[in-house]
Amino acid sequence: MKILIISPSAGDSFYCGNCFRDSLQASALIKAGHDVTILPLYLPTQHATNGVPIFFSAVSYYIEQTLFKKGNMPKWITRLCSSKLFLCLAASMSGTTSAKGMEGITMSMITGRSGAFKSNVSKLINWIEQQGKPDIIHLSSSLLIGMAAPIKQQLNLPVVCSLQDEEVWIDSLQGEWSKLAWEAIEANTSYVDAFITTSNYYKSIASKKVPSLNPTVIYPGINIKKYYKASLPQNPTIGFFYRMNDLDGLDTLAKAFVMLKQRGNIPNLKLRLGGGNTGSDNKFLTGVRNILSPYMDDVIIEQEYSPMAHHRFYKEVSIVSVPLQFDEGVGLYICEAYAAGRPVVEPHRGSFPEIVGEGGLLYSDESAEGLADALEQMLTSQSLYESKRQAACALAQERYSDKECATKLIDVYTRIMN
Repeated sequence: MKILIISPSAGDSFYCGNCFRDSLQASALIKAGHDVTILPLYLPTQHATNGVPIFFSAVSYYIEQTLFKKGNMPKWITRLCSSKLFLCLAASMSGTTSAKGMEGITMSMITGRSGAFKSNVSKLINWIEQQGKPDIIHLSSSLLIGMAAPIKQQLNLPVVCSLQDEEVWIDSLQGEWSKLAWEAIEANTSYVDAFITTSNYYKSIASKKVPSLNPTVIYPGINIKKYYKASLPQNPTIGFFYRMNDLDGLDTLAKAFVMLKQRGNIPNLKLRLGGGNTGSDNKFLTGVRNILSPYMDDVIIEQEYSPMAHHRFYKEVSIVSVPLQFDEGVGLYICEAYAAGRPVVEPHRGSFPEIVGEGGLLYSDESAEGLADALEQMLTSQSLYESKRQAACALAQERYSDKECATKLIDVYTRIMN
């Protein structure tokens, strides 16, 4: 089967959950013998197939949507803003967690009505035709659903759309924009043949926002052979692997780690941090370093992020904790930790009760002390740790394997193609 995945792409400067999920799905499908191309919209990424163009170049499209809404931006501006220099600059600043000032671009991608959008999507569709039409097109998010209508009308291809954490962005839009965005998504659902999402938790969230969605739940799929390592690091090591910012709770983990070191009940305890960051996170990271300063000799910070480094990171930790400060549709780092045979400790919120299962501990007190208590409970009881580790391995095999993910994706594709 020939499959085209259209992904927003935030570049490769930090761990983007949706972008990495797209990569995992593509890898699972390729491993199952299918022909898959990832088309990144905004920024280039290592996940994408070499030579695939960027049709909604981040800087170029922002300027076009802001100043040339009719789609009549001069070609020299497009070329300049789509140059490697500008794309690298955009990648270094990507990953904003605020939708303030982005209402216009957000609505253009959801409604598909602006001249700038129509101009760019027309080029994208022409490219698809030149490359040879795929059997199916898979949109990464309903934030891209404005593409569904022109794809249907001009290519007559089945369209699948993923759903994951859109409400985090849409509900932060200013004024009436949030309401208008959800209404626009609902208006475009008729052009999508199937919706999928990554957890029953997020299925419930999405269905409340747009009742007509009714997505199929397909859990993320990890290549376990890449991740699994039976032996543990010499010293007990807590791992954090996600974008290093306040929303992902790194400061809370830093405070918990300091508490554990001060308690002294876990000899030679280490902390390993990875997942990348952007320039907007630098002030926050300075604060985290200050928190950790008494024990920096026991902390490893992997400043440079690489999508290719995921499996290595999990092999070098004993346990994983990403104490999110918001409700997330799925914790991919949990699935990865389980593939490596590592249990987790997470707050009792969002999709965590469903995704963690018996492979880790959930704590209700979301303070640094509550996290420290849960980590200490796990790391001071060998029997508890081993039972959770075995459960994590079982969940990786039964629920979060790439084979399981590919099989369910192909089931959805086949059903709508028929």
